[in-house]
Amino acid sequence: MLTLSNALRHGWGGALPGIFGIALGAFIVAGLSASSVGLVLATSATAFTVLKYVGALYLLYLGGKMWRTQRFIPEFTVTATQPWRRLVEALSIQLLNPKAGFFFLAVFPQFISPQDNYYRQFFLLVSSYALLVVLVHTGYALMANSARGWLSSDRGARIVGKISGITFFCFGVLMASASK
Repeated sequence: MLTLSNALRHGWGGALPGIFGIALGAFIVAGLSASSVGLVLATSATAFTVLKYVGALYLLYLGGKMWRTQRFIPEFTVTATQPWRRLVEALSIQLLNPKAGFFFLAVFPQFISPQDNYYRQFFLLVSSYALLVVLVHTGYALMANSARGWLSSDRGARIVGKISGITFFCFGVLMASASK
């Protein structure tokens, strides 16, 4: 939402500082989560299964929440802010969001092999994730900038909410059915 809001307020280039803040925050939160995930993987298959199902339920919850979205972009006025403020805002949101750490704890264990170097694998996953965050959010900003009128409409909000809800629901089902 922050990326879309920044893109609508400042153009796609003006959204970039926030995008980099989100990616940096994700990298930091993932790093803090790394030791917890390592302990879980090393000690308990049961804990892995519990995390998998809790993660799946969380994704299903997000899917339901997005499905019910009525207004995608809140009403706002165009304001001028410094790029560094957008970076700090996005970084703060990511660092203070407990759901971000939960995401890494719930999703990443499925992609880490206990036989290989845990920290190297985790660093590769986190780096890949941060790069994907930059690419995907840049795409969001470009699309938001070009679809400004439609995204601000109630109809656009409902359609985006339904598509997002279905996507999260599918990810939740896939996660619940995944095996280690």
